Order: sequence, then structure tokens, then C-alpha cells
Amino acid sequence: MKIGIVLYPTYGGSGVVATELGKALAAKGHQIHFITYSQPVRLGSFRENIFYHEVSISNYPLFEHQPYETELASKMVDVVNFEKLDLLHVHYAIPHASAAYMAQQILAAQGVHIPFITTLHGTDITLVGKDKSFEPVISFCINKSNAVTAVSESLKNDTLTHFNTFVDIEVIPNFIINDLQPNYYSDLERRKYANDDEPILCHVSNFRKVKRVEDVVRIFHKVNEKIPSRLLLVGDGPERYNVERLCRELGTCNRVVTVGKIRDTASLIKISDLFLLPSESESFGLAALEAMSVGVPVISSNTGGLPEVNKHNFSGFLSEVGDIDDMSNNAIHLIQNKDLLEQFKKQAKEQALRFDIKKVLPLYENLYNKVVFEHSEVHKKEEV
Repeated sequence: MKIGIVLYPTYGGSGVVATELGKALAAKGHQIHFITYSQPVRLGSFRENIFYHEVSISNYPLFEHQPYETELASKMVDVVNFEKLDLLHVHYAIPHASAAYMAQQILAAQGVHIPFITTLHGTDITLVGKDKSFEPVISFCINKSNAVTAVSESLKNDTLTHFNTFVDIEVIPNFIINDLQPNYYSDLERRKYANDDEPILCHVSNFRKVKRVEDVVRIFHKVNEKIPSRLLLVGDGPERYNVERLCRELGTCNRVVTVGKIRDTASLIKISDLFLLPSESESFGLAALEAMSVGVPVISSNTGGLPEVNKHNFSGFLSEVGDIDDMSNNAIHLIQNKDLLEQFKKQAKEQALRFDIKKVLPLYENLYNKVVFEHSEVHKKEEV
């Protein structure tokens, strides 16, 4: 099958998942065409069956803000026509689904009929809580999609609650991106950050307010008061200054390493003992899944899709959003009980296996086949 995948090419979860999905589909023989404004960060080097189509951004001086949605739709029309695609799969509703619908209508006027699937990832849905003006567009795009998927039951329920939708939404979860390898690491690598008797706590995010990174620092501060520890902060974003200021106020700067943005986050997660994710909102919790896949238990909030990923008292612990005391007590409890910690590390891998790409990929392939067949049958009847 020839599939066009439209995505944001950045470090965000939706772009990472869309890229890894395309790579996995290409490995199975499907022809994958990525359509976006720059090469996806997780695409890597040249791979068989993968093609990249860049959306050029106009610099015409009339526009204060460049019309990316229009240019994206035009590029989709071009790629579908010349590459003879069977299907478009757009990740993130704004503006990809609306651009896909526009492209679909332009192609239909040319006698080319192609279905598109929209996958909802989170912010495209929760954003409506901040700006109701998006609701009519998002509802329209969801309803006009030939199929809609969401990455968690929680996100599906949020969509049905906040939007005027009448289509079925199929839950297809995110999947393990890193290979499930034993959590081996060299003592030399670990000693770059901590002594042998110091546990390492880790957090990876885009440092936005919703991630509550200050809570990460406060949790670590409480843990460190009981057990001398180290904290690895991986990523960057608008909250970084506040986080560094808080470290200075709490006197933990010499115990915290702020690494910044790196592509190979797994290399740092692997040397950690616990992963902290106290987010205010998570549609799925991909960072938690990545940690669990390499045997690192997760201390997280119980918001959104996180309870579907992090199994309480098995792969880690869940707490109410903002309950720093409970999160730090759970972390201390695991660290102080080495046998229990080792048990949780094994159970974290076991839980992560539920989201193995080998289990998730067929769900997408089945949906693709179903949508292409049904779309084809509809237009055969119209022609008759």
C-alpha cells in the first residue's frame, strides 16, 4: 500500500509516533511518503520504501502569517497525483485534518478519490479548553475524516465530551519505540552522573507548564533529603528558567544535571532508577512508556491516559496531580527497598510489552485496509 503520512516533524510525541509508525510500515513493504515542512527528527538516514516531500513555505510579503494549511493541502494533492497514493494518514487535527479534507475535495474534482485517517494525539483536543474558536473547525474535520483514531481511551472520551462529533473513534495506543533490550549499562557511564550508592531520578519533557517540571524538582528535593540522590532533567522549553531558579532556592543545583535537548533520551533513561512524570495532563504518556520499556519504574500523576500506561503498584505508582508528598513517598519507598525496586523494574518491562509495536502495527494495517476498501466501494456505487 502507498501511504502518505502528514505530521509535525519535531520532538513532540505525535511526530515521534508518526515517524516510527511510518518506518515500521516501510519495513513491512508498504511505501511511505512523509509530507511536512522539514525532515522528521526521528527519520534518520535513508531507508527503503520511505520518501520525504517537503512543504515549501511561501515568503510572499502580503501575508503576515504564511498560509501553511493551504500550502500543505497543495502538496498533498501533488503527492497523491504523482505518487498514486492509496491513503492519507494525518497526525494531529490542526491543521493537518483540515488540509487533508481540502486536498480530498480538490482531488475529487479531478476524479481522484482518496480517503484520509485522522489520529488525535492530545493537544489538538485539549487546546479547545483554552480557545473555543477552534471547536467548529476541529469538529468538522473529525466528522469528515474517513476514520478517526485516538491514542488512549481518555483522549477518546475528552473528544466526545468537548466536540460535536458523530463518527466512531477507534483507540489505537502509542507503542514502544525503543527496542526492548535488557537494561545493561556500564558503571563508567553511570558514574558520570552519580556515585554507585546514589539513585538516579530522571525526567524527560518539553518543559512546558503542563508538565509541572517544578513538581519534579520538589519531589527530588524531598527524596534527596532522605536519600542522597541525583536528578537528570532532559529536554528544554519555557519552564527551564523557573526550574533552574527553583533548584537554586532549594540548594539542589549540585545534585541536578540539566542535560537539555538530546535525540537519544534512552541512553540517559537506562542509567536511571526511577522516572518522574507529574504532569497536569497527558493524553497517553509516551515518555513513561519509553522509561518502562527499558525497565525504569514510573512515579506519575493519574491524569489522562497515564493510568492506561503506568499500572499502579506494578510498573510504578500513580498519585493525584500536584500531590508532591505522595509522589516523593512512593519514590523513597521504592528506593529504600532494593528487592522491591528490582521487582518493579521487571514489571515495568512486562507492562511495556503490552504496547509492543508488533501488537499495535496490525491494528493500523487492518484499519488502512478497511478504510481503503470501504472508500472504494462507495465510489464504485456512485459511478454506477
